[in-house]
Amino acid sequence: MHPAALPHVLERMASYGDRVVCTRYVAPPEPTGAWVPYFADWPWALVPPDDPLYALVPEVAEVVGERPTVDLTTFGKWGPDLARTLAQSSGGDPVGSVEVVGLATDCCVLSTVLAMADAGVAVTVTAAGCGGSTPENHERALALMELYAPLVTVVR
Repeated sequence: MHPAALPHVLERMASYGDRVVCTRYVAPPEPTGAWVPYFADWPWALVPPDDPLYALVPEVAEVVGERPTVDLTTFGKWGPDLARTLAQSSGGDPVGSVEVVGLATDCCVLSTVLAMADAGVAVTVTAAGCGGSTPENHERALALMELYAPLVTVVR
């Protein structure tokens, strides 16, 4: 977890109580398609889901507790699994809006937020609760998501 983002992530999680849903990227057991050259460049990331590399940071894991976590082998997490989990966490109603914090702004956050917006979900991205691969890439990703207003609102 990006050190500057962690306190903001924890604060935002606390504000939502039982409605928090965590997502996690995990490597596929056997990469296919464009993932083959990706993992040729990043072989250290091709580990099982229970590897410490993919563990939630302890502070987040403590808040998450027994709450659901959606694990997918895609950077973007929006899809039937996350939609169903979000609906269950909000009493069964389809999700109409979400707030997103997490890592990396220029990878998983961006991929998830744009897919949610395409699906008609109003998304608020809390910039301080995100961290990118670099500060510049973080800012680029935020600026890109701001282009999707009013579907996406970036709170700086």
